[in-house]
Amino acid sequence: QVQLAESGGGLVQAGGSLRLSCAASGRTFANYAMGWFRQAPGKEREFVASISGSGSNTYYPNSLKGRFTVSRDNAKKTVYLQMSSLKPEDTAVYYCAADRDFTVVVTKPFYWGQGTQVTVSS
Repeated sequence: QVQLAESGGGLVQAGGSLRLSCAASGRTFANYAMGWFRQAPGKEREFVASISGSGSNTYYPNSLKGRFTVSRDNAKKTVYLQMSSLKPEDTAVYYCAADRDFTVVVTKPFYWGQGTQVTVSS
């Protein structure tokens, strides 16, 4: 069982940066690949980034490469999403997710957090 809690969302101006955190419960955090997703009002949930259990592999959609960076600290059982050069279209609820399989976490992860709101003003 894994429980996830996101934090770090808020209001930021366009061009600014924000770092999201996701704290996980459970004793085997390093066994789980982690992912970040987002959902804007009226839109489908979108994959943002993923990272393998060891942290050695990451994956991003081409549209977000270079602006978003995912990392993790297994000792703290926390995964991070550093977002830079933010745009108003990045406004969404951001969710972290977990799955034992690095390929599955990109599409249908088993565990989900409750989400944190990110609003980028123009």
